[in-house]
Formats: sequence, C-alpha cells, structure tokens
Amino acid sequence: MSKEPFTEVVYSKNVIEFATVANEFCSFVEAVDQFPRKDFITRVQKLFPLLYLKVALLPEPDIEMSDDAPEKFVSEEDYNFILHKLEAKFGQFDAYHEVFDPSIQYSDLAIEASISENIADVYQDLKDFILSYRIGTLEVMNDALWECHNNFEQYWGQKLVNGMRAIHNLVYSDSDLEESDEKPVEDDSE
Repeated sequence: MSKEPFTEVVYSKNVIEFATVANEFCSFVEAVDQFPRKDFITRVQKLFPLLYLKVALLPEPDIEMSDDAPEKFVSEEDYNFILHKLEAKFGQFDAYHEVFDPSIQYSDLAIEASISENIADVYQDLKDFILSYRIGTLEVMNDALWECHNNFEQYWGQKLVNGMRAIHNLVYSDSDLEESDEKPVEDDSE
C-alpha cells in the first residue's frame, strides 16, 4: 500500500514551516543592501533563533539520501558575492572571538571568527535546500531535507549559535551601529 503524496515527511507542517523560514532568511540576506546596519543586525537577531527552532522541530526524513547527492545551486562566486556584501554591512563589527571551538578547548589562543561568514555559511545550505525542495519531486525533496538536517547537525548549526552569540553582544552593547556615509576629514594644516 503506497502513501498518499501529502502524508510524506517532506509535506509535514514542520518541514513546510522550516522551508518558509529558510526562504525568508535567504531573501533577507540577498537584500542586505536594502537595510541600514542596525536594522539588519536586529533582524538577524530574530531570524537566527527562529531558524534554530524550526530545524530542531524537523522530523527525521523518511530515508537516507539516495545515491545522487542533491544539486548545489550556490556557486563559490555566489557565496563570495553574498559574503562580501555582508562584510561591507557589518564593517568593523564583523569580527568576534570564537570561544567554542573544540580544537582550542585547552589553548590560550583566541580564534577570530566572522559574523558575515556565519551568515553566508547558513545561507549557502539553506539556499541549496530551498532550490532543491522547489523541484518538487519526492526523492529530491527528501534528499535535500536529509542533507540540510545533517549539515545543520555537523556544521552550520554551530555557526548559527556562534553567530547568535556575537549578534546578541552587538545588539546589547554600547556600540553605535548606525552606518555613516561620511569620509574622515583629512587634516591639511601641516
């Protein structure tokens, strides 16, 4: 007896909600230039925990991936384009010290990380998922869901929570997050 098409995991409420939030996140990141820095940062502050929650609520995909890995849509050039736009938006506020890295657990050295890179890494996996999911065939959708969930567990979930910590610190710091178009005035009095 075969399942009805809409009883499949990929059509479940939690997967549809995750796909909706993932799509919203990707569209938001692609429109980074349309937001003042402070607004962009406060929206990331809200989207990161929502993404984490929606991934945590995902059901396990029906089966593991088929032999063919889902297609990758975000090229290296696309990734770098998004990354550079994000770096420009965050400016001097992009870098933070990484405190949760198993390789430095017992080290005195601090590792510098980038909020922009965290966002770009999450974006890359979510955009690949969304574009695969839109293909609409059950096998491709299931494989995309399985891979996205697996990548969350193995890689970008940690990027998400690390970035969330850095964003939290920015939002609640005394930093002036307003963007300034003014160029520094050079002193000609010499």
